[in-house]
Amino acid sequence: MDSHPPIPWEPPSSSNGRMFTPLDIQMFTLGAFLFAISLVVYFLLYSGNPYAVFFYNCFLKPFSGSSAEINGGQQDALESFYKGQADIYDATRGKLLRGREEMLALAAAQLKYRAKKEGRKAVWVDIGGGTGYNVETLNKYLSVQGFFSKVYLVDLSPSLCDVARERFGKLGWGNVEVIGTEGRLDHYELFTVYDSRVYPPPSPRTALSVRSSDLRSFYSVIDSLLNLLSPEGIISVADFYVQSSTNFAGRTYTGGVLSRHVNWFSRQFWRVWFEFDRVNLDEGRRDYLEYKFGTVLSVNERNRILGGIPYYIWIGCQKLHTVTNVQALVDAADAESPYLSPIHHMSKVQVNAQLSDTMFKLSSKGFEAAVLNLATNLPLPSAFYQNRHWRIYYDELLQKHTQFNNSYIYAFTWEDPRVDQRVLKIGSDDVVLAITSAGDNILHYLIEASPKRIHAVDLNPTQNHLLELKLAAFSALPYEDIWKIFGLGRHENFGGLLVNKLSPYLSSRAFQYWFDHRQVFTSWLGGGLYETGQSRLAIIAAKWLFRIFGVSKYVERMCAARTLNEQRETWRSKLRPVILSSWVSWAIIDRDRFLWRALGVPANQRDMIIHDYLQPARGADKDSGRAMWEYVVNTLDPVAENSLLSEDNYFYQLCLRGRYTEKSRPAYLCPKSHAKLSRPGALDNVRIHTDEINHVLPRIQPGTLSIAVIMDSMDWFETDGAEARKQIKSLNAAMKVGGRALIRSAGRSPWYMSVFEEEGFKATRVGDRSPGACIDRVNMYASTWVCTKVEERDGMRSSGSEVEELQI
Repeated sequence: MDSHPPIPWEPPSSSNGRMFTPLDIQMFTLGAFLFAISLVVYFLLYSGNPYAVFFYNCFLKPFSGSSAEINGGQQDALESFYKGQADIYDATRGKLLRGREEMLALAAAQLKYRAKKEGRKAVWVDIGGGTGYNVETLNKYLSVQGFFSKVYLVDLSPSLCDVARERFGKLGWGNVEVIGTEGRLDHYELFTVYDSRVYPPPSPRTALSVRSSDLRSFYSVIDSLLNLLSPEGIISVADFYVQSSTNFAGRTYTGGVLSRHVNWFSRQFWRVWFEFDRVNLDEGRRDYLEYKFGTVLSVNERNRILGGIPYYIWIGCQKLHTVTNVQALVDAADAESPYLSPIHHMSKVQVNAQLSDTMFKLSSKGFEAAVLNLATNLPLPSAFYQNRHWRIYYDELLQKHTQFNNSYIYAFTWEDPRVDQRVLKIGSDDVVLAITSAGDNILHYLIEASPKRIHAVDLNPTQNHLLELKLAAFSALPYEDIWKIFGLGRHENFGGLLVNKLSPYLSSRAFQYWFDHRQVFTSWLGGGLYETGQSRLAIIAAKWLFRIFGVSKYVERMCAARTLNEQRETWRSKLRPVILSSWVSWAIIDRDRFLWRALGVPANQRDMIIHDYLQPARGADKDSGRAMWEYVVNTLDPVAENSLLSEDNYFYQLCLRGRYTEKSRPAYLCPKSHAKLSRPGALDNVRIHTDEINHVLPRIQPGTLSIAVIMDSMDWFETDGAEARKQIKSLNAAMKVGGRALIRSAGRSPWYMSVFEEEGFKATRVGDRSPGACIDRVNMYASTWVCTKVEERDGMRSSGSEVEELQI
């Protein structure tokens, strides 16, 4: 057989002999691809597909007339863009314009809340209202004909206005009027300043909705809205945006910066993308809104369906507001601690007159921010515009807050409030300071005693978000919904309840958090509320441990046991050999990382446990590596032997099953508790501080605090005593003589009790855990102490009067 050398490959040549280059081939491929895309779009257009019409008008169809930009004819540009897609506008914007429905629902919720205080009907102005979709959608949440005396829809595009008129004609809504400007923006501006000779004047609750990115004369339009919006009215916006953190850091009035930052690539990409459609994403637009109005709610989101387009939902109000009782806002002489009350309209002159004599008498961080903002004509911090006064202002960008990575540690409180009430005998005249944790203890005090004031303190913002959610739930929801959310840890309609019912009762930051974490309650892939937070690690680890060893059915049997004998038998024969095995001790209990992340045991607290274990009386040859294991044994054995999980010990019922039962649940989840906590004013005595205890105590009027419940926080301090002494001194200054501090400790004789004695307290151990016995239903701590103030220190003297507090 003949062999031939291989023929080298040569690129194809054209008919005239010229060789095709790689660039020619690439251009041919690109052209073929674009031609194919055009054919697809053409056939889809022919079939009437709405997304093909949208694609054609947005990316292929040229804008008509070059005079639009030269002469500033924004209406011409918009009409050129919208005319060809007016009929399919609503069908496509559901995917593109995310946030519209949520914005309308949030606005409706705010209006309904404010309507409780007013009897007259409101006026709604929908600026850039397009086809009328917003107004019709709003009717799902508020009756357009029943709630509003008049609804005005304003839009620059005649084509969209025609669709709106046809829509409202079919609906038969006589109180809705569509207004086109016929290319003259001054007509629009005349309307927005509300010439009463042309239109009837609005009621005190005028509501506005705005699409800001389509308004070329944006700043003048926003200025005119100040005159249109009533003192009790709201302005709502859902729009695209791009912004860098360098441009909003340090602002106190934005209402929340979580997820607000957009990275450099996204900022450049989306600006250019939207410029093709004459839509401007200048970040100054959102800044100007927040500068001109007070922020009630601010939510930053991404449209993941279309590549992560940043958008925001914003609810605002008139910014020159202060509290109803100005004396309560600024008079530090009557302050027990900083106070925040719902806002009402007042002139800046009146505010400044009241501030002049007292602005330096308060050390409140919120007060300092408010004074600075008023002096520079900025809106007050968003906390001042909330409907409820629970949450106290804090700077969410501080490292001490961001260290928690936007996650709570505890989804449930791991201290027994029944013991707190029995030992402290909290009464209606008490002023209480307590660590928030998950808020269960705060609610228990409210149910059992309804004290004069409760200061809930936690450095982790998300722990306070959880308490806020519970307070909002009791303010807005029936018992059945609360049981699903916090009893079972799941609710299939949590997102709807959050937007439509809970939002008026939440601070902007808390709402953003739960809006982003709706799936905690709705996703059936997860374990619900109680398998979230860092404490979930312990619950999930236990669940897998039971599955691996095949004892899950015995867990259910133990949790459902009707008698202690039945529970003891299941524990001894089936569960104890697994949970308290040497393998579990080595793999889990002895791991510092697990102890901290899952159980919340810091190194200093672990050292206290080891110290007690190695006491000379118990033998110097003890192995410190066994200390944690023995501590766990002394915790769990007495609980299983003496506390019936099915009817009384809801703490371990929750840990083992991931939910409560109707027989074993916290006091706040009982129907009779809902009846008490849902009464008007029942929660008005709660203040939520996002700060260290050492920063809150100095802001309390000396000699007025009567009870402090600080859990095991003292165990966390370094044993050099400097920080512990500082906190104890602050407690002494804030407390009246006879005031009590309840402290739990992992040590039987914690080192800092001597510091209490040195700083004017009498320390009494009221609980001492011994092997085989329970100190309480949790049985986690080795001792419980009450430190009673017996004398003043550092020249502080109790005033003897428990004056009303002031928080801003």
